[in-house]
Amino acid sequence: MGSHRRGGPTAVLAAERPSLTDTLPQRPVRDRYFDTLRAVALVRVVTYHTFGWAWCGMVFPSMGIMFGLAGTLMAKSLERPALKVVRSRLRRLLPPFWFWGFFVVLAMLIHGWMPRHYNIVFWIVPFGDPPGNKWGVQAWEILWYLRTYLWFVLLSPLLLKVFRLARVPVLLLSLAPILVLNFVWSGPEGRLGNELWDFSTYLFCWILGFAHRDGVLERLKPAVVVVLSLAAIGYGGWYAFTHQGEVGTYDLDEIPLAQAFWSAGFVMLLFWAKSSFGIDFAWLTRFQRLDRVVTIFNARAVTIYLWHEIALILAVPLIDQFWNVPAFEKYLPLESQWFMFGIGWVLIAVFVLACGWVEDVAARKRPRLLP
Repeated sequence: MGSHRRGGPTAVLAAERPSLTDTLPQRPVRDRYFDTLRAVALVRVVTYHTFGWAWCGMVFPSMGIMFGLAGTLMAKSLERPALKVVRSRLRRLLPPFWFWGFFVVLAMLIHGWMPRHYNIVFWIVPFGDPPGNKWGVQAWEILWYLRTYLWFVLLSPLLLKVFRLARVPVLLLSLAPILVLNFVWSGPEGRLGNELWDFSTYLFCWILGFAHRDGVLERLKPAVVVVLSLAAIGYGGWYAFTHQGEVGTYDLDEIPLAQAFWSAGFVMLLFWAKSSFGIDFAWLTRFQRLDRVVTIFNARAVTIYLWHEIALILAVPLIDQFWNVPAFEKYLPLESQWFMFGIGWVLIAVFVLACGWVEDVAARKRPRLLP
């Protein structure tokens, strides 16, 4: 996925937790609405990377949603000292990344890759796109999300202070950088340019997370929110379809300006609905198996995101072996992408069991096969 292809998330993906009561100590209650959005976002990422359907991002702009959720949680966390919060985010994200990266780098070394530049440091802290070879690109191209998330984390103490100086104006102005990059100055070449484009594309969604945390959306008139949201969605969709000739598709992941505005309007509606109507999806707890799946997706979000492309890569040679079994060849739809989608999820489940414990270690919890 190039610098403007979007798929998918991370410790960034932890759920918002309401405050404890001031009386009896109790376990924090997770917000199942946000947990469900995050789980659906991960499913959409895997679906997109399996089928490549351009319309997926319009039906559910998962990356914008995940950046919005992360911004909300970051604003809540910054009620504590900023340095401690940033260190905590890095600690929770980097060990799963290092564990995953060890196998990816080892595989690329086996296939003839040799790092020859200082940018190997991005395999330690992914503040920039790490180097690699074409053999491993499908595995590591998803790291744009971690890179962009880390930059948001580092800048959030400053961004939150600026936001609270003039909440609504700053929220609206957060769309200005992507407009500048698209119409005025396309930014520098190379890594810095990629970082600026990705940061600008999802800046509104991150700031919107701040706005949700501070109760800005629920104080706005419903008509204003709906009109602004639909206008942003309409502009994003119009721009995508009228400029598909330039990139060969209307896929939002290939058109940053369209992605920025479509995600802005979509995520604003989701967050406003939660603030205004008090949506919490508490009913989900009545369906134990479904609730359990949502819990696992949220507790293992980093693992699912990092390993899902490798699972899809491995699904292909695995299915190739099925052709050697006459019964499989006769009765299984081995040529179907849906079958590959299913095998991909089986392998993702294997990776969750085999590698998910690293997230527990990173969070300073007792390692478990499943949360």
